[in-house]
Amino acid sequence: MKRPPTPPHPDVVRKPQAPFGWLEAHLLHDHWLAKLQPDATAVLLLLALAADRRGASYYSRVRMADRLGVDTGRVDRAVDRLLQLGLVALRPWRPGQRDGVWQILPVERRINTRAAECMSVADLLRSLGFTPPSSCGAPGPK
Repeated sequence: MKRPPTPPHPDVVRKPQAPFGWLEAHLLHDHWLAKLQPDATAVLLLLALAADRRGASYYSRVRMADRLGVDTGRVDRAVDRLLQLGLVALRPWRPGQRDGVWQILPVERRINTRAAECMSVADLLRSLGFTPPSSCGAPGPK
């Protein structure tokens, strides 16, 4: 087995001492970052860093824009993209409000399309819990 490369400062290892946000590696490996584009990626990172243990944070769009150094229009478009892709959820403070409690949601895993293309219909049905009839002439389920 090949050893991983040595980091530039092997004696300096990050050890989080307090609550910290995290992001799933699927965002990178399943090409979510390309779908998000830079502004939505920045907003997701900000929400992850601000999130509590439930993935919830309370930043307003104005505060997000201030922290990211961008205008609120860019944050609005980024948040809309994150909501559309199901990566975050929003519970507004009041109906119709665009700010409230933000929650980072688990990343949906993409199906390996190459593997799905190679799967036969019979294998697909078996994976869904269907069993083939005992003989070719037997009637199917009613």
